[in-house]
Amino acid sequence: MCLQPRKGTLLLNNVFSIVPAILMGSSEAVHSFEIIILSRLLVGICAGLSSNVVPMYLGELSPKNLRGALGVVPQLFITVGILVAQILGLRSLLANEKGWPILLGVTGIPAALQLLLLPFFPESPRYLLVQKKNPEAARKALKRLRGWDDVEDEMEEIRLEDEAEKAAGFISIVKLFRIRSLRWQLISIIVLMGGQQLSGVNAIYYYADEIYKNAGVAEDNVQYVTAGTGAVNVAITILAVFVVEVLGRRMLLLLGFSICCSACCVLTAALVLQTTISWMPYLSIGCVLIYVIGHALGPSPIPALIITEIFLQSSRSSAYMVGGSVHWLSNFTVGLLFPFIQEGLGPYSFIIFGGVCFLTTVFVFLVIPETKGKTFMEINQTFAKMNHVSEVYPENEELKEIPEERKKLPEEMELPEETELPEKRKELPGEQKELPGEQKELPGEQKELPEKLKSVSQELNLVSEGLKELPEEVKSALEGLKELPSELKSASGGLKELPAKLQSVSEDLRAVSEALKAVAEEREEELKELSPSASEQ
Repeated sequence: MCLQPRKGTLLLNNVFSIVPAILMGSSEAVHSFEIIILSRLLVGICAGLSSNVVPMYLGELSPKNLRGALGVVPQLFITVGILVAQILGLRSLLANEKGWPILLGVTGIPAALQLLLLPFFPESPRYLLVQKKNPEAARKALKRLRGWDDVEDEMEEIRLEDEAEKAAGFISIVKLFRIRSLRWQLISIIVLMGGQQLSGVNAIYYYADEIYKNAGVAEDNVQYVTAGTGAVNVAITILAVFVVEVLGRRMLLLLGFSICCSACCVLTAALVLQTTISWMPYLSIGCVLIYVIGHALGPSPIPALIITEIFLQSSRSSAYMVGGSVHWLSNFTVGLLFPFIQEGLGPYSFIIFGGVCFLTTVFVFLVIPETKGKTFMEINQTFAKMNHVSEVYPENEELKEIPEERKKLPEEMELPEETELPEKRKELPGEQKELPGEQKELPGEQKELPEKLKSVSQELNLVSEGLKELPEEVKSALEGLKELPSELKSASGGLKELPAKLQSVSEDLRAVSEALKAVAEEREEELKELSPSASEQ
């Protein structure tokens, strides 16, 4: 189920469901009760597979606005199957010496119908895109399911889910228990699936016949009342299909478990007082019906739907295996222990189930968020906050390396492009890892700069004293040079400021050089003019 296609798993499961049905139907002919035992074992395995794969398959191919309604449909057909079995199990129909092999054999009919019809249905689009990496097949499946061609929004949603868990791969059951980002999701499904069965639903059905008899229902008519209870179960589950997208999953769970808790408490009181108050047996029947209504409204259909919604593709199949195991183990525990509990506690037996319902209600109120109308990614971001993580799967090794890569970026982006760098540092970008070593050598050169600049300024001062008669432009240039030492001292404080200061110094020196050259030319011309006059004298 983990890595196999959903539809393929169901098709294979149908084959294994038909075989034990045929064996049970022929068990009387071969006079072998061992065949019935073996067949029942195979049927149980097939039931366990289908009860997990069907809601997962429907949840993955459903649009988010119908995911709740379609997620309740598997439970609806389970209740329909129970009702059909109760009707066919009437003594007047197949629950007799001649009809019981047929009653066991008809269990293969639903599997045969699914085996014939399921090939015409598409595979899960999420499975095709996320696990098979086949976007065209996923797009084609979505178009068939939706009935229109514009499915890019849903394709993008699935891609986002795929990107969020791309590095995670398949998450096994063992890994599921180790990942911190799935901690509260895992706790939630264990509590919900355990609470579903430990709430006493099977004990109510086991005990219902005795309650009906104590209320005065004739023994021959108890089977009809039981079938009526099954009809109520179907009716309320149909109601849940229509209200799950209106009230939400969380509200139905709170309402359902609260009703079951109240029904168990009142039923306990009615059983204690039924020998002293004449109408208490009728109250017991009412409590059974109210309990069935409450359980069909939330605890029965919603937990399997929640598993689909709170887990992403890579962990969903493992989550269903955990949830299914808890479900059937709890079912087995109640069926095994309830006769001993009933013998030991008598009418107070249902107080235990009432306590389980109360604790589950408190857990739902404190932990389970509303998932109605949300995408799988939005739901998982909600649980990420509860798990105190920022990523869906932060424990993944590849995802852990991402922050380390990001830490290297500031070293590469340390120098802005617009800064003019010395020649040595301009050669460094290709080998940036060597920067720190060369940068340590620069301060030594920096210390020598102020002394050299001081000597230059002293020489310039001497020149300025000897050139008092120079033009005003040269004087202003020299005055600017007097201010250079203090400016250069401040410039030596940081390497990034030196290039600009040195450039201004070079420009001033160039101006002085040009001015001196011009003065020299003027003096030379004056000497030329003076030399003829001197010769004439």
